[in-house]
Amino acid sequence: MDDLFATMYAARGVGLAANQVGEPLRVFVYDCPDDEDVRHLGHVVNPRLVETDGVVVRGPEGCLSLPGLEAGTERYDHAVVEGFTVTGEPVTVHGTGFFARCLQHEWDHLEGRIYADRLTGRRHRRLMRQANRAPWHRPS
Repeated sequence: MDDLFATMYAARGVGLAANQVGEPLRVFVYDCPDDEDVRHLGHVVNPRLVETDGVVVRGPEGCLSLPGLEAGTERYDHAVVEGFTVTGEPVTVHGTGFFARCLQHEWDHLEGRIYADRLTGRRHRRLMRQANRAPWHRPS
């Protein structure tokens, strides 16, 4: 857990899933504010996204897997994740606003998706062009 938090902080992120750094574990960490600037700090092991509802909001979303890029991505403004702490205690995390976006984003990583997978049409094409021109891009 400490390594995940250290990696997230070093990259100036607000969340990080273990599989983003090559660890085949179903865990993510977060240190993320909600829309009222309340800080949420924690982790979830074996998370399940059990609820998304409310208003769908298109907001800027970036990712440590696509450094320096962002795109308007639609997410629900309320999310609930259930799972466990590293010591095996059950945990339920409720998020609203930006924190709900963070929970959905990190859960997506554990399901093998990135925010670009949620984009369509012009927004998706634009992000893919930017990714192809990014200094970290390696052509296949």
